[in-house]
Amino acid sequence: MAGAAENPPGPAGSSLATVVIKADKLNVETRIDRKIYTVTEDAQSTFGTLSDILSVIPSVDIDPDGVVSLRGDSNVLILIDGKPSTQFQGSAAGDNLQSISAKDIERIEILTTPPAQFKAEGAAGVINIITRRHHARGTSGTVQGSLGDGGRSAVAANTSYGGARFSGSLSAGYRQDYRQRLVESEVIGPDPATGVVADSRDQISERVRRNVPSAGLAGEYQLNDRRSVAASASWNARGGLRTYTQTDDSTDPAGIVTSSTQRLSRGHDPENNYDTSLRFTQKFARTGETLDLSLHRATSHQYEHYDYVKDFFVPPAPTTYNNLSFHEEHAITEADADYALPLSAGRSLKLGYAFEQDDYGFANVGETVDPVTGAGTIDPLQTNEFRVQQRIQAVYLSYQGSVGAWTWLGGLRGEVTTTDARQVTNGISTPGRYAQVYPSLHVDCSLSEQSTVSFGASRRVTRPDPSSLNPYIDYEYTPNLRTGNPNLRPQYTQSFEVGYEYEGHGASYGLTGYYRRNTDAVTDLIEYLGNGVSLDTKTNLPRNDSGGVEFSASGHLLPSLAYSVSGNAFYSQIDASQLGIAGLESTSGVNAKVKLDYRPTAADSAQITLTRTDKRLTPQGSISAINIVNLGYKHAWTRDLSLIATVSDLFNGQRYQRFAVTPTFTQVYARSVEGRVVYVGVVYSFGAPKKDRQAEFEYDNSGGG
Repeated sequence: MAGAAENPPGPAGSSLATVVIKADKLNVETRIDRKIYTVTEDAQSTFGTLSDILSVIPSVDIDPDGVVSLRGDSNVLILIDGKPSTQFQGSAAGDNLQSISAKDIERIEILTTPPAQFKAEGAAGVINIITRRHHARGTSGTVQGSLGDGGRSAVAANTSYGGARFSGSLSAGYRQDYRQRLVESEVIGPDPATGVVADSRDQISERVRRNVPSAGLAGEYQLNDRRSVAASASWNARGGLRTYTQTDDSTDPAGIVTSSTQRLSRGHDPENNYDTSLRFTQKFARTGETLDLSLHRATSHQYEHYDYVKDFFVPPAPTTYNNLSFHEEHAITEADADYALPLSAGRSLKLGYAFEQDDYGFANVGETVDPVTGAGTIDPLQTNEFRVQQRIQAVYLSYQGSVGAWTWLGGLRGEVTTTDARQVTNGISTPGRYAQVYPSLHVDCSLSEQSTVSFGASRRVTRPDPSSLNPYIDYEYTPNLRTGNPNLRPQYTQSFEVGYEYEGHGASYGLTGYYRRNTDAVTDLIEYLGNGVSLDTKTNLPRNDSGGVEFSASGHLLPSLAYSVSGNAFYSQIDASQLGIAGLESTSGVNAKVKLDYRPTAADSAQITLTRTDKRLTPQGSISAINIVNLGYKHAWTRDLSLIATVSDLFNGQRYQRFAVTPTFTQVYARSVEGRVVYVGVVYSFGAPKKDRQAEFEYDNSGGG
């Protein structure tokens, strides 16, 4: 909804139940329905990516593939200024997250039990990314540049103007990145034809060069004291050379090699993303009464093409040549109307309507190539076209009020969803339609000026990703094949949480207990096809529960040494009996983040950040823990010019293993990224004075290209 980027209004448009926790590096504001993490005004974050900013936010974890999880659940709705973006959906979502520059991000909003004005998508909750809005009068801007190892670099500039009626901003940037990834898989299982147990090993060594240009503009014009219009447009692209070497070997129980091959790949994967929005705001005579009308359009166009050369050593066979092309198109069109009405002191009402249409298109073309003539022949097993259209119509109503120390926000949202998944190649259509109501409730009670207790509850839905509905088998990374399931059902989640926060005497503490119950959770299911080949598909779980306790603390160990600690002690349980796995599977662990900020002088600051994502449970096994260490240093030469140096992932901790154990086979799948990246750069600011010249260190923990 258009109003989703704003905080819930209180009487006369003010905000209710706000607790502000101020730290040296990151400001944390607690609202009745969300936590807001504000990056300081200095533009040092240009040297990092969006993935870097999210990786330091409590409760948020990023794996080496750029997959975001909140409290251990990857079913997260990521928004930009309250709007969905095509960049964070589809097969390239992780790569985009790790490629988008952080220079234009002002704050991150975390909503684990979102209110009714937000789309009900996302079982774990909503991560709302708020971009910078330059409101200072006059002209101001920043210019920044950095160099990293491995040919990495980043440059960016932005300028803004603020006048009596018009304000606007313009930004541009360019990043060059380099990534090395290693994927290893070992499968032990019987051959379906002979029954002989084989030990199959697969290894892919991948190198990716990334070029990421971006540009954006935004403006707002006050028509009069009560009416205003705002518009924005942005573009970013991502592409570069991707190469890899793949080896596959199998041995029998006696250790004799039964097959051995090598495949070389080379190709490009350019992607262009466009985002435009238009908003009209009408203020009425009553203070705080507003009507917002908005239109939003986001599109993504991705094209990949790879050439392959495969050599057969055991048993010997002629070399084969083939290629694969992938097209992915995604468009989101939205129209929203939001109305806010203050009723009396401490009470307000919000209601609205939203329409969203999502269009997805996937096309794959595979060819075998004649090595002599270069002529290509279409391979029908690797050629497919698949389209999905999804429409969501929604209405919502929310009511916020307060009496004494108590504040509450209750809401109800109704959504009608229609889908049509069409396998164009085979002429198969799978339509769907369902309507649901999603209630939410938030209650805060101020125990004192320093402490608050809170309660939150909501019902959410996670609709299957369109690519997960496609039954076509993806052969890009053999022998680890992937396919979708057109019969996937949406997942429904009930969430509850109770929290306590204290802020005072130079320190802050928080404790939140939560519980989530999932019905029809979508999960991966791995099937062994023999000859070292596995097939990863999707299915629904009848039950998947999780809970835990979040904790946070921040303050000073010494006048010049600040600390912040946050973590999530979690428990999860899976009922996979319908998948042939007896009984309930459960696991527990602790995800934790520790930051130390040292400022020996007014001009110098240093930081160390440690992050641990603990072992996670899957229906057929588990995924190992991930540990990351970052270092950073800043020296302010002048008020406007600073030097920054960072080392991300000091010990190359961006690696994990996925273990699968079934009655018919076992698999160990390992994925790692050479994540240690060194950056040195400068930041120069001009024009209107900034609130804080001290920079927040942002690290380049991108796990992909």
